[in-house]
Amino acid sequence: MRSLLLSFLVLAAITDAGAQADTRLKLWYKQPAKQWVEALPVGNGRLGAMVFGDPVAETIQLNENTIWAGSPYRNDNPDAREALPEVRKLIFEGKYGEAQDIINAKFISKISNGMPYQTAGNLKLVFPGHENYSDYYRELDIERAVVSSRYNVKGVNYSTTVFSSYPDQVIAVRISADKPRSVSFTASLNRPSKVNVYTAGNDVLVMEGRTNDFESVKGDLLRFETRVKIIPSGGRVAAADTVLNVSDADNVTIYISIGTNFKKYNDLGGDASQKADSYLREVVKKDFSRVIEDHVADYRKFFNRVTLDLGITEAAGKPTDQRVEQFAKSDDPQLVSLYFQFGRYLLISSSRPGGQPANLQGIWNYQLTPSWDSKYTVNINTEMNYWPAELTNLAEMHEPLFRMVQELSETGRQTARDMYGARGWVLHHNTDIWRFTGPIDGAFWGMWPMGGAWLSQHLFDRYDFSGDLNFLKSIYPVVKEASLFFLDFLVEEPEHKWLVVAPSVSPENAPQVHPKYSISAGTTMDNQLLFDLFSKTVKASKILKVDNDLAVRLEAALKRLPPMQTGKWGQLQEWMYDWDNPKDNHRHVSHLYGLYPSNQISPFRTPELFSAARTSLVARGDESTGWSMGWKVNLWARLLDGDHAFKLITDQLSPAIQPTGRQRGGTYPNLFDSHPPFQIDGNFGCTAGIAEMLLQSHDGAIHLLPALPGVWKKGSVKGLRARGGFETDIEWENGELTSATIRSSLGGICRIRSYVPLRAKGLKPAKGQNPNPFYRTPDIAKPLINGEISPLPVQRKIYEYDIPTRKGSVIKITKG
Repeated sequence: MRSLLLSFLVLAAITDAGAQADTRLKLWYKQPAKQWVEALPVGNGRLGAMVFGDPVAETIQLNENTIWAGSPYRNDNPDAREALPEVRKLIFEGKYGEAQDIINAKFISKISNGMPYQTAGNLKLVFPGHENYSDYYRELDIERAVVSSRYNVKGVNYSTTVFSSYPDQVIAVRISADKPRSVSFTASLNRPSKVNVYTAGNDVLVMEGRTNDFESVKGDLLRFETRVKIIPSGGRVAAADTVLNVSDADNVTIYISIGTNFKKYNDLGGDASQKADSYLREVVKKDFSRVIEDHVADYRKFFNRVTLDLGITEAAGKPTDQRVEQFAKSDDPQLVSLYFQFGRYLLISSSRPGGQPANLQGIWNYQLTPSWDSKYTVNINTEMNYWPAELTNLAEMHEPLFRMVQELSETGRQTARDMYGARGWVLHHNTDIWRFTGPIDGAFWGMWPMGGAWLSQHLFDRYDFSGDLNFLKSIYPVVKEASLFFLDFLVEEPEHKWLVVAPSVSPENAPQVHPKYSISAGTTMDNQLLFDLFSKTVKASKILKVDNDLAVRLEAALKRLPPMQTGKWGQLQEWMYDWDNPKDNHRHVSHLYGLYPSNQISPFRTPELFSAARTSLVARGDESTGWSMGWKVNLWARLLDGDHAFKLITDQLSPAIQPTGRQRGGTYPNLFDSHPPFQIDGNFGCTAGIAEMLLQSHDGAIHLLPALPGVWKKGSVKGLRARGGFETDIEWENGELTSATIRSSLGGICRIRSYVPLRAKGLKPAKGQNPNPFYRTPDIAKPLINGEISPLPVQRKIYEYDIPTRKGSVIKITKG
């Protein structure tokens, strides 16, 4: 009895929070989840679960990130190649509707619009006699990556703990009570499709299934198997048809293992049953205490790299759902810190090396056909998922995206050849686990061949942050072939003789002059993407000392791309022509890619374009879909306007579910982002934006506190990464920097930009362009003079300093 009580107290310590514990990095609630967007997520990159915390009829909704409908396929439309000259002719004649009609007939896939990511099913646990529970509490502890709940029934205290272990590749559940023989329940598995559920012995529940056909793609080739092992301490477990009954146990451990036969996008030669069974066989060799200890240690080695303190008020003592409801009218800076760290938690939990990239819902999805199939939408959403990876010190989580880009470069070669007669590889606006690369969803949305150009930027970003030459060598063939495609695909437009991408679109938007037709040529975003792709491929070729002839051709093409243009109402034009509508509040702000995530627009180098970008963003408005508001936090941070960026955070942290039941862009009770419905990109976008408000390194220097809002008077951040192999800690009071520490992993000149004068050993006023090769900017501007008033819109003094560093150097900085 004494050992049982001790065991329960240890588990209770895991779940303890609320008024009696520190809840700063916990999402917590006083009631079970009733809706999926109230349940709490756990994940190990491959296995995900949504935990409802119901004392009576618990649901643990399951996912495995290779369970998709369909099977290996291609979706190219070879009719495009012959039709391409006519489409271009019509575009240059201004006959956009006719061009769009041909694209719909000859370019858009006739095979499939992509396969849906699917749920693995549900583990159901029914507890008889628990209907009248009290003292309920549940939480997600994002410092431990553990979901837990506790409650009381008839004087017995129950505790449940759930986590998804990366070291052991299982989802683990522990159910405990503080009185012996008190744990009894029935366990079952289900899925909203045809599956085979059976028991294996008295303590294992098995569910076998195949994913379905979808559109014209055969789907019963992907097999999956879920195995649930129940280990009671005391009491007994017995099989009864398709369920397991646990009775009179002191505590129970449950391990959930899921395997599929997926090996690669073109290989389904694995053994689902063997994979699921092998993980179970290994984990049961360990004590539960060791399983959770290994899980927490593995997770923390990533999560603990960054801390953020924006202050804490009484509001932090309220349940998370209430804090979201009241955020706009309360003083709750710690909710922003929590939301920031929740984004990092989600990235660690949904994207691990060796697995699939985080999709439109990360790895969490309860449906067979979720919204937009929960695919990879690469005209913003997939890229946004990975904006926090380098900056917030989670570089390892970027690896699944890099591997997907490599695979897309393989499948995209045939699309480039068959559809456009071009070398290299191409990707349009969407893909899935089978790595299709042809256009889908209709010309208005799908005729955008720029996916490869944008995804390539993530490869360049990794090099800029790490300086890893071996990595640059490994990805150079991918970006080289992406550039080769556009060298072949670019066409001269007749009016200005510019080289343009045609046909294309400014993602999902159309100009007011022909609102039904998005098809165009030379859109601003396309030009910006090609500027980055070509100029960075040239840089890589020079660093690696290869392909000089290609670099010369790319440099020549760069000079013939259309420039960014300012329109009649002072806006940055979205299209090659001055078609922008000042009343357009479209969710996509694609022409501002040059401001963020790119660095082509700068207050210091291109003040006119900087002002035009600001005019465009003001006109677009603030409130929008959740992911769009996440993008705008970053854009306002790049505009050096912290107060406006914070206003967008406030909009983002507004309740997604209105009192009427209607949903809007914002935040669900479990802090998931709402498009609506749930899309994880808004979480990641806002997390990146909060970091951009505190540290920027894209514009020739490490800018400390570039966009600090007035409400964050005092705080600190530790562990953010800057380009060139630098890691930073920053502290501030009264809205001004007081101290900073910069650690160098590569050495080289460290240029620091600040709104206050600084002091440090070896610190000297900066002169000329930053000699550090990782800080070369697209344009060379006159050097700033320390104490000079900055350009639009901040109107604050700017100070810039250089300090030489070596590998392993630590710079201690204070306010001067």
